[in-house]
Amino acid sequence: MTTLPLFRRAFFDTWRSTLGWALGLAAAIFLYLPLYPSIGGSAQMQDMIDALPPEMTKALNYDQIATGPGYTQATLFGLLGFLLMTIASVSWGAAAVGGDEESGQLELTLAHGVRRVQVVLERALAVLLRVVLLAALVCALVWLLNGPAQLGIGLGNLLGATVLFAGLALLSGTAALCVGAVTGRRTYGLAAGAGVGVLGYVFNAVGRQSKDVEWLLTFSPYHWAYGNSPVANGADWPAAAWLWAISAALVALAAVALERRDVGA
Repeated sequence: MTTLPLFRRAFFDTWRSTLGWALGLAAAIFLYLPLYPSIGGSAQMQDMIDALPPEMTKALNYDQIATGPGYTQATLFGLLGFLLMTIASVSWGAAAVGGDEESGQLELTLAHGVRRVQVVLERALAVLLRVVLLAALVCALVWLLNGPAQLGIGLGNLLGATVLFAGLALLSGTAALCVGAVTGRRTYGLAAGAGVGVLGYVFNAVGRQSKDVEWLLTFSPYHWAYGNSPVANGADWPAAAWLWAISAALVALAAVALERRDVGA
């Protein structure tokens, strides 16, 4: 018997998608990071930051953009890279079970004697591996440009930030997978995964504006990951463990839900 057949099929059948997201992330890295020596820490950059409303500066994390680690955190890990990774992970997670059920492929798969728990676990493993590969690529390219772009990022901090980066994206992806498995609908999975990513970002942006709404940060996975500015200050490892543990719990919930309900109902 082929080892992990559903995982192998899910992973290798989507290699073009994985390659496309990898190219998108690489383009973002090579577009933004080489610009730092010409704009980071300059008087013009500081004047531009000072001219922005303080609320916008905090919402976009531009209050730390004058340093190399802060610039990388704000432009890549906290904005464009976060957006691309979240979209990729959510699309994969929503399609893993809910998308297959909507298309009728899941019933055909189960007709071959495949256990439902196996479907969830192997599909989740495929999502996990793709997210980890993309995060590893981001880490390698940032380290490649660290010297030439004068970013001044420590390797330990970069590795820690990458773990949080991957965990944050995976949380949205597993939320999409879980809701897709519970409902049998890809659309609901997409909505759930996107909701985790968007609300996490919004809660962080709003929660940083005033002490009156600071409680929102407690409910923001984005803040769990980046509240410590890991590229500059190192990873918050308890937060990283929390992100990955919730993802594991969502996969387990998806497996239980799929096992207990009628497929295609």
